[in-house]
Amino acid sequence: MTVRRSLFALALFAFATPAFAQPKLEPADFLLPDESKMTPFKNRVSVVFVTSNQPEWKALKDFWNEGTQEDADPATGLKVTRKVVKLKVPLGLTQAPVVPTENPMTVEKWVLGKQLYYDKILSTNGHVACATCHAPDKGFADGAKSSTGINNALGPINSPTVFNAAYNRFQFWDGRGSSLEDQAQGPVGNNKEMFGGKSDPWEEAVTRLRANPAYVKAFNTVFGHAPTRDAAAKAVATYERTVLLGNSLDDKANALMRKRVTEEESGKFVLKTEDYAAALKAEFAAKGTALKDIGLDAAKDAGKVNEFGKRILAGRELFFNKARCTNCHTGDTYTDHGFHNIGVGAKNGELPLDEFGRFVRLPTGHKDTALVGAFKTPGTRGLLWTAPYMHSGEDKTLEAVVDFYDRGGNVNAWLSEKMRDTAAETAYVKTRAEGKPVDAGVKTYGPTKKPIIPLKLNLTVQEKADLVLFLKALNGESLDPLVSDPAKFPGK
Repeated sequence: MTVRRSLFALALFAFATPAFAQPKLEPADFLLPDESKMTPFKNRVSVVFVTSNQPEWKALKDFWNEGTQEDADPATGLKVTRKVVKLKVPLGLTQAPVVPTENPMTVEKWVLGKQLYYDKILSTNGHVACATCHAPDKGFADGAKSSTGINNALGPINSPTVFNAAYNRFQFWDGRGSSLEDQAQGPVGNNKEMFGGKSDPWEEAVTRLRANPAYVKAFNTVFGHAPTRDAAAKAVATYERTVLLGNSLDDKANALMRKRVTEEESGKFVLKTEDYAAALKAEFAAKGTALKDIGLDAAKDAGKVNEFGKRILAGRELFFNKARCTNCHTGDTYTDHGFHNIGVGAKNGELPLDEFGRFVRLPTGHKDTALVGAFKTPGTRGLLWTAPYMHSGEDKTLEAVVDFYDRGGNVNAWLSEKMRDTAAETAYVKTRAEGKPVDAGVKTYGPTKKPIIPLKLNLTVQEKADLVLFLKALNGESLDPLVSDPAKFPGK
């Protein structure tokens, strides 16, 4: 009976504890909100995405559009009219980024996230910020083969771009993050990126934030408590969720094609040379950035619209067919969100342990050998700003990337079937079983001497050039300065 009374008393105490009581464990990680410290609901400016398949999209003039909307106050249930910012999602991105229910977007949170993204306060020595390796003027990457972090430590991998990271199913090259909120926490705890202390990295970072009166005030206003790891990650992710890249020449040609087909009432939604030519004519009229992307001079090359329209279309056909790019590069951001071993990092047909990629990150008991040496498929938007390429940063140009795929990648025991000539492998095994001579140049692996034969694309010089031209036509327009300029903030 004594034990039961004690448990009952404990339960009553738990129910009697105020909802805003702060947890004792891991105080740097999270705190519960005190609503009285936060901006009142009616004064919070929400942020919403508007895509091209919504009627109001065309009426929005800019990326960042201020307006009002009616919302129900969750505390009272009463309707209130409050300010809202509507973000015009760039052409080509047909879906809005997913926003976690536990991290709704507001302007105040976005501003705080942007400040943290560019502030070096999160690094132990105050010399490194998120933007150090993901800089707007370098395609939200850093332009280096591998990044240099705290105390000039050289990282082991190429810095991935933040462009359209809001759409990623997994974050980091090996997929160890499942959200932008996950990703935002990684660098602070990495001793080659932002951390050089002796204790818990986030505890140190939060201590620095709590020593800054401006940040203490901002966190209280947005989250209702002092700075924490959880809140910092949510704020940075809110900013990163708006780094959206689209409006490419290809997107514009697609839009013109749909307009043409609708007017023709033919129902044949297929791109033609004339669609790319029309998009190029519009670029010449507007002196758009896409001209420079594909190597045209706005003052001299207007007569080349048909020639380049034909070549871009040819490159597109290669991308979707002979070049087999869509085996992995699909959807609005041109990624299947999967992981594939294409041979990057293999040397002399062998793959070192530090190039095992996704396989290493899989939990014990769920290791899948199909993912040995597999890394995340990157998107193909913004490629002209995000060189060098591959997770190793070993390819400096798009031409080098095309050459890599043309030869079938780099052979290794775990090369993805998407990269292999499986018909040739089957023929090799049959020939060997019949006791006939086999190609001595074929690499074989394991006790069964399994042959691995990369699939060569055999693209011609012209086909390679046209494919590269199409990739350049996917580049996109520069981001709104409010997102890309570290010094610009709403209302300033």
